Amino acid sequence: MKKAMVGIFGTIVPIVSKLYCSSSEKVFVVRRRPHVVNGGGFVVIDCNQNVIFRIDGCGILGKKNELILRDGDGIELLLIRRKEGIVEALRIEKRWKGYAADFESSSKLVFCLKEKNSSCLFANNPVRISISNHHDFVIRGDFAARACSLVDSSGIVAAEVGVKEEIEAVMAGKDVYQVVVKPGIDQAFVFGVIAILDHIYDGSTRC
Repeated sequence: MKKAMVGIFGTIVPIVSKLYCSSSEKVFVVRRRPHVVNGGGFVVIDCNQNVIFRIDGCGILGKKNELILRDGDGIELLLIRRKEGIVEALRIEKRWKGYAADFESSSKLVFCLKEKNSSCLFANNPVRISISNHHDFVIRGDFAARACSLVDSSGIVAAEVGVKEEIEAVMAGKDVYQVVVKPGIDQAFVFGVIAILDHIYDGSTRC
């Protein structure tokens, strides 16, 4: 009998897919996708220079406040949307929702991210991510400076965003940066969250 992979949260429970869960720490490089219009998105590369994920932004999709996370072969993994409407406009926090492959089914909701209000009163509120039957997470640090962590409700770091000196020497930190995903964490979920942060902070996915 095979042993279940074990990470920092114990036995791995996939959020998007078990294909993107690992028992060891993984390091990725994110770079703005070249040769596309503004809002084109970005790609995620592993240490062997393989494209693991691709994020399509509004410049490709032609839709505002909508993103798609694909695997390296272009297969859709997540549809990410920011809820809109009069009710949403009155809320203190803006809400993004990530759906699995069956995009239109509410039963396939994977996570919900609450974007902090930009007003002075709520400016220090952290970005929060909720997942059914899993840990909840918050973003600590400054994603705009590419220096932040995805932290679970018990304070355990699940992933870290940063810029290494050798990367910074080649390109600006907003165009190329590093993401370290800890053992036991679903990498597709992590980059779904990063796609939203990129959009919130006027990154490569936003038109």
